[in-house]
Amino acid sequence: MVSKLSSISVSSLTRAFLLASAVVLLAPTNLYAEATEPNSSQVICREQLSTARREQLSRQLRKITGWSLLRFDQNGRLQINRQVEGGGSPTARDLLTNAVSGGNVIVVEEASNSSAVAFARVVPGKWKSLSAARPPAFVVQIDFADFEQIVGDKQAVASFNAAWALLHELEHIVNDSNDALSLGATGECEALVNQMRRECNLPERTEYFFTVSPLSSDPTFTTRLVRLAFEERRSDSKKRYWLTWDLNSVGGVERDQVVALR
Repeated sequence: MVSKLSSISVSSLTRAFLLASAVVLLAPTNLYAEATEPNSSQVICREQLSTARREQLSRQLRKITGWSLLRFDQNGRLQINRQVEGGGSPTARDLLTNAVSGGNVIVVEEASNSSAVAFARVVPGKWKSLSAARPPAFVVQIDFADFEQIVGDKQAVASFNAAWALLHELEHIVNDSNDALSLGATGECEALVNQMRRECNLPERTEYFFTVSPLSSDPTFTTRLVRLAFEERRSDSKKRYWLTWDLNSVGGVERDQVVALR
């Protein structure tokens, strides 16, 4: 059976999607003050992102970057504390450095069990009180529950978690990288994330879009199984690993959104 291109992408937005608007959400009232303090991190999580989720994301980012002291502080700001232990990805470290010290405010929020979010996406932020002095803002929405629906090879699971999704969205924001538009391609953004995976000795994602699993052709299955391939390349061999999930259990982008910030 020939795999078909899914109508919903695993990751976030095309550039055009950043221009539209819909749902309004509120951020902490002190967000702007925190983001504009001297030497403050521009990556800030919402108050609603639980301590457990913050630690989960920090732990995964520490493993990818090799920064042993990376954490979200008591105000929700991402502190990278550049002490490297045990390798990690230099490319991921560069991206996070540019994100926390750049000209955009980046808000991380939980979107678990959202029907509008497939794993993660980035939507533009809009300040509630308009001011020319306020920097551009973006909101990265992560559906942590979606990642709990995945089954597959452990090597592929290590290459596809909430931290990898965050890095993908940060690459969109910081470097304005594009996603793939056709089946079989990874796209500019995921190519950079794949470089990070190589530096972590993990398999690379082989394409941007997931495809229908051959098992879904069996009429006895009521689930809508899809899969995503990862590949480990050695000098003399290649190994392929798979992730699988039920499309019914993972949401997707339903309409454009802009998140409003105070």
